[in-house]
Amino acid sequence: MKSPLLLIEDMPSLQMVYEAVLRKAGFQVTSAGTAAEGLAKFRANRPKVVLLDLKLPDRDGLDLMDDLIELAPDVRVIVITANGSINKAVQAMRGGAFEFLVKPFDENRLIQVIENAINLLRASEAKSKPIVRNGQFQGFIGASPEMQKIYCRICSISGSMATVFISGESGTGKEVAAQAVHDTSTRASGPFVPLNCGAIPADLLESEVFGHLKGSFTGAIADKIGAAGAADGGTLFLDEICEMDMSLQTKLLRFLQTSTIQPVGSVSARKVNVRIICATNRDPFEEVKKGRLREDLFYRLHVIPIELPALRARGEDVIQIAEHILKLFAAEEGRIFQRLDDDVKALFRRLPWPGNVRQLLNTLRNVVVLNDAECVTTTMLPLEILHLGEDATPPATAQPDMPETAPVGSDLGPLIGRPLAEIERIVIENTIAQNGGSISKAARVLDVSPSTLYRKLEAWR
Repeated sequence: MKSPLLLIEDMPSLQMVYEAVLRKAGFQVTSAGTAAEGLAKFRANRPKVVLLDLKLPDRDGLDLMDDLIELAPDVRVIVITANGSINKAVQAMRGGAFEFLVKPFDENRLIQVIENAINLLRASEAKSKPIVRNGQFQGFIGASPEMQKIYCRICSISGSMATVFISGESGTGKEVAAQAVHDTSTRASGPFVPLNCGAIPADLLESEVFGHLKGSFTGAIADKIGAAGAADGGTLFLDEICEMDMSLQTKLLRFLQTSTIQPVGSVSARKVNVRIICATNRDPFEEVKKGRLREDLFYRLHVIPIELPALRARGEDVIQIAEHILKLFAAEEGRIFQRLDDDVKALFRRLPWPGNVRQLLNTLRNVVVLNDAECVTTTMLPLEILHLGEDATPPATAQPDMPETAPVGSDLGPLIGRPLAEIERIVIENTIAQNGGSISKAARVLDVSPSTLYRKLEAWR
């Protein structure tokens, strides 16, 4: 028996036809007629391949696909569409779909696409386990559980074209993560083009992204290819995406929908093959709410989220990073530093590190340039680090895991007798509050996509 599949098709007659074809080919098939039923069966069975009709009675197929990919980034979604919805199929491909089939299609074509998905999935799984050597992975240093999850997520999306949205505090390594996604992907041999949207004046940003023709504006003394054109066949990394001007956000949305670029001054557009990775150190949901980030652009970009943890949440990684970088800086500066003394280690463990890894690197550079010894002591540290340590509290001890569900006999009194919709709102709002207001963290706890929570919150408002 071949790999199990999930078929989400609302027409009973077509559902029966597809099931017969697939079972004849040796596949196990589970079927659903609505988006809600399909999502429930996906959560229960976690199939690796999903056949998804984009037109469902209770929900748009693209929104459902976003939730499926959020729950399992390595799932292969094959979308089924009618002739009149080819544009939606193209949107689905940009959103992470594996392939699309236009009704009516030959049963041999259906089997071929499914087998291609399974073969590529197996090849991807064979190399999906992150290779961490001496606590290092693709430019990252540290083997904490938090980072192991990040490494696994990066490897799990190596065979996908889906857009990646990286968030995290300043200094947590968002560009390192973007480079790692590129280097572990099937596009590793292509260009990786980074562009900081916050470091370029708004009036020049369109030219930097899409290019321009000579003479198209004052100062355009030669043709410029632009970052999107330069990244053709590879990856375009848009850092600080929330800093992008609203008018350019509209053009970026069109680029995502059509995969075409039109340089400033040009009357024609051309196709490019580019994977988009973007990053921000802001809360993107808050930026959408305040009108600084287009909602439709956000949902198009926020396909596979990666949230990098702060350095203070990474346990012993801070010591491993510090001692590794210390030796590198010592070699560069001609010093003999080899290690941190115990007092410095204890201080580093309890510091909040508001600047994260970048602040740690700057601290060590300061120490190495101004001192020379085998061991770093607290007397060598910059005054601001010592002052930061005066207010730092020791790290909290780990608490035992709480049960995922309330035990029999627990106090459910406040919920008993209330409408189900009201209970859902209470649970969601309390989960968000317990996670410091983070929508993405609450979504992981509740096992739903952040976009689902965001839409519910908007509806309640």
